[in-house]
Formats: sequence, C-alpha cells, structure tokens
Amino acid sequence: MASERGWVGPVIPYQSVEGDERMSQNISSMLLPEFEHEIATTRRVLERLPEDKPEFRPHPKSMTLARLAGHVAEIPLWAVVTLLQPEFDVAPVDGPRMEALVMTDRSSLLMDFDAKVQQARDLLAAASDEYLMQPWSLKSGGQTVMAMPRAAVMRSFVLNHLVHHRAQLALYLRMNDVPVPSIYGPSADEGAM
Repeated sequence: MASERGWVGPVIPYQSVEGDERMSQNISSMLLPEFEHEIATTRRVLERLPEDKPEFRPHPKSMTLARLAGHVAEIPLWAVVTLLQPEFDVAPVDGPRMEALVMTDRSSLLMDFDAKVQQARDLLAAASDEYLMQPWSLKSGGQTVMAMPRAAVMRSFVLNHLVHHRAQLALYLRMNDVPVPSIYGPSADEGAM
C-alpha cells in the first residue's frame, strides 16, 4: 500500500506448503509470529516512556501514564496465566485482589515485561492444539466475567488487548512530544522499520 511518502507496506514472506504439511501447522505456530510482532512493537513504545511525567493523563477519566504503562507491561502476564491455569479470579472472595502494576521507572518496567514475555513465549510454543482449545475463564469475586478457549483468549484478551492499550500509550507519547516509533508502518517521527 503506497502512501504520499512513497512507503510501501512490509513484504510478508509467504512460503507455499504442499499437501498435508499445511494442515500440520498447529495453533501455536500460527499465534507465535503475531505474538512476536506485537511484543517487539510494544517494547519499542515502552522504551520511549518519559519517566518524569507519571501522572500525565489526557483526560480525567484516562489512566495516568504510569498506570497505563504498567497495564501494557502486565498484559503478557495474562498470557502466562491463561496458559498455566484453567481460570483466574482477579478479586477472589477468599484472597487478595490482583494488584495493578504501575510504572515506577522504565528500566524495571522493561525487565518485568521481558520476563513475562519470555515465559509466555515458552508456554505458547509448547502448547498443543488440544490444550489451546480447552476453556479458560476470567472471574471476579467468583463470578465468571468471560469464558472461551485459550486460543481465543490469546487472540482477544492478550493480543488485541495489548494492541488497544499500546495505541493509547502511543498517543500519550505524542501528547508529550516523545517520538512515536513505527508500529504498523512509519510514524510522523520515524520511517519504516
């Protein structure tokens, strides 16, 4: 897709596979490239976070920059939880609520993000189709908020959720005059990757 800048979208290599080999591709091998791309792009956004504006928010109803950054960085934890447990309760009746991650400094945030990403990547790579098609539930106070197969959770609640909040964070960067990295193509601050 050409733009007025003359940029053409990235060329995605397609390798033709004959016969039954195409059918042998499993869910994990189809999710991993998307996971890798979205994680790498997200890390570039996180690397640019200004540490001197933790309370910035574009609107009173918006999360602070420190909380939104923490939320983006904690989303790989949801992949880990999804791939390790059949359900997760964010506010169990008999235990403590899940504590939200808030950025205190960029370096610590990136270390936490990287650790959760590696764990999620390893779990996803090892997951069988049968396992990924098993149901997973998100609960709050013992009540089911959502339930769907793990593979669907990985696409919607992990990857799409990550993309959504990363876009918000990129807007926070723009509003603070921090150069926005290329995400799906060039930004106003940098060309194609």
